[in-house]
This record gives sequence, structure tokens and C-alpha cells, in this order.
Amino acid sequence: MKVGMVRKIIMCMVIVLMYVNSGNAKLHDYGDALSKSLLFFEGQRSGKLPSTQRVRWRKDSGLRDGFDKGVDLTGGYYDAGDNVKYNFPMAFTITMMAWGVIEHGNSMGPELPHALEAVRWATDYFLKSTAAAPGIIYAQVGDPNADHNCWQRPEDMDTPRTVYAVTPNKPGTEVAAETAAALAAASLAFRAFGDEAYGKVLLERAVKVFEFADKYRGSYNDSIGEGDELLWGAAWLYKATNKVYYWNYVKKNVITFKSNIEAANFEFSWDSKHAGISVLVSNVDYILGSNPLNMSYMVGYGAKFPRRMHHRGSSIPSLDQRPDHIGCKEWFPYFNNTSPNPNELTGAVSGGPEIDDSFADARANSSKSEPTTYIVSPLVGLLAFFSEAATH
Repeated sequence: MKVGMVRKIIMCMVIVLMYVNSGNAKLHDYGDALSKSLLFFEGQRSGKLPSTQRVRWRKDSGLRDGFDKGVDLTGGYYDAGDNVKYNFPMAFTITMMAWGVIEHGNSMGPELPHALEAVRWATDYFLKSTAAAPGIIYAQVGDPNADHNCWQRPEDMDTPRTVYAVTPNKPGTEVAAETAAALAAASLAFRAFGDEAYGKVLLERAVKVFEFADKYRGSYNDSIGEGDELLWGAAWLYKATNKVYYWNYVKKNVITFKSNIEAANFEFSWDSKHAGISVLVSNVDYILGSNPLNMSYMVGYGAKFPRRMHHRGSSIPSLDQRPDHIGCKEWFPYFNNTSPNPNELTGAVSGGPEIDDSFADARANSSKSEPTTYIVSPLVGLLAFFSEAATH
């Protein structure tokens, strides 16, 4: 999941409460970058694509997800350049995007409907994955080991679509609490922009999922504590419900989880929320090209950007170009060639340069060239803010 890379980028763009614009700063077209960042999420969609799909080289995929368990788990997002749906980072992605909509939706102009659509593509999926709560919450679709041994378009997947779940006996507090946070944050976003009914549905489910997370404590990753997700989820539920119960929960459990928080308060990523209250100044101009290479790290923005992203669907000819099935092990000519990807994954943001600002635009360099939803999602609100600020 490239957590270290996520820390470096997301720490600088959680939420902007002030705009720093020096006389030497290069002004970018933040509105164009915002539009492109939202297109990226259409390139990451799983499921039956709508007629409004703008990234036309992507087609339907994962249409039987969950069917072996008797549930419908279609939809949602592939989190990176692979074809697995991980609910934990997906939920963080949506919490951050919804936060951006809440704070800066009024600055998004014609992109606001696309931002809400991007949020809803995931929350519709979360309503499916949490429908059986508090008995079971589905947390992942796809076998990561099998998937990572293939280089295959999502439309061609013949790797196992294994379904993973958390239950009272096998809990996963992190994924449940983060999902509750995503649902609560999204409920605020939809209610703020006119869809009270859908917002109410999301909030009711958020309450139920948080109850599961709090009651059945346990980490599905023993190396990561779950306390910060509980506080994060409770904070969003307090903001969404205004119920003093959740505020008291945060105050009480800040003490309980104090040692964990103090040990990791320098980082903020999909698996650690401790720095979420920090006010940070953004390096968004660096990402968009104000750097020693004069290179944008957002695909499609500017004249110079990464062309060989570590991304299966982008690097293999689309069904329009090659309609026959491409098998799991037919990867060599697509992964190893040095040509640019045939399909532009507009709005994707790469993992970024080395510490010395050098960047090798190589598909095999996954830590630097693989895009993820949770890198791009904090940019949505940030770019909306900068877009409006640049006009004043």
C-alpha cells in the first residue's frame, strides 16, 4: 500500500485553512487539475459502468463480486494499479473526499456533481458491504496474492474474487470504524448539497457500523492499533449527528488511546489518523510541476507528466483496441515494454520522486509510479480551494 509515500504526500494536503502565495510562486490551473482528479476515480471504478462514464476506455468489470457468498458486492473502487477492492483504504479515500466537498464544495463549480458522484460510487458499495451488520461486514474483494501475480485488465479478471469479512468472532475494528467515518462524512456532504434522503440513509448505517466497530474490538492487522479509527469515526459521527454521546466518546477514549496517539502523531494516512487535526500548508504546486524537473506528477496535467504508470488497465490496450481476452500470464509485452501506456489514466498522481527530486518514469518502479485513490482524494477539496483563491 506504499504507506510511507502516502504519508509524505497526504501530510501536506489534509485540509488547508490558509492560502500561502509568495510572489515567486507559479500559478497553476487548479480548476483543470480538479477536473482531472475527479476523472481519475472514473478510471478506478469497478462494477457496471453508467452511461455517463467519461473515461471511455474502461468497461464493466467485477460483475459477480460477492455472488459466491450470496451477496451483491459489485461497485466500489480498485484502490491502485491492481484489481483488488480493499474497503479500508477505500473508506479513507471517501472520508477525505467527502471532507473536501463539505469544506470546499461551494468552490467546485461544475465539478461538484462529479465529486458527489465519485463519493456515491463508493458509498453505494459500502451500503452493500455493511448490509448485514452487526453480524458481518464485508471488507475486501479479491485475492491480493493471486492478483499481484497477474498483469491483467479488470475487464478480463480470471483471478479469484475471494470475499473477506469481519465478524464478532473475527473483528476488524479499523475497517469498520473507517467505514463508519466515510458514511458519516458522506452523509454531511450530501445533506449539505440537497440530498437529505440519501444523507439520512448513510448516517443511519454509519451509526450501526460504528456500534459494530466499538463493540467487537480487534485489529485485522496486528501491527496497527485500531484506536485512532474509533476516535476518527466517533468524531465524524459527532459532526454528523451533533449528539453529545460521540463527543464524550472522543474525550474519554483520547485518554484510553493516548499512548498509541503520542507514538504516531507525526503521520496521517489511510491506516493512521493521528495527524488529522493538524493544519498544514500544501505543496500542491510541486505536484503540478513547480519542481526541479518542471514535471507534473498528475497524469494529463501540463505538457510533461508520467507516461508509464504502474497500472494494469492503463498499460494494456483497452477492449476497444483489443477485444479478445488477455489472460493472466500474457503480461510480459505490456508490463516490460518501455512505450507509454496506451490508455491515459487522467488525474492519477504518481508516488512521486526520489528524495533528490529525480524520477524514473518506469512501470516496474511501483513505489514511485503506482497511483492510488487515497493519494488523489485529499487533492479534490484542496484544488477546489486553490481554484477559487486564485481568482481573487
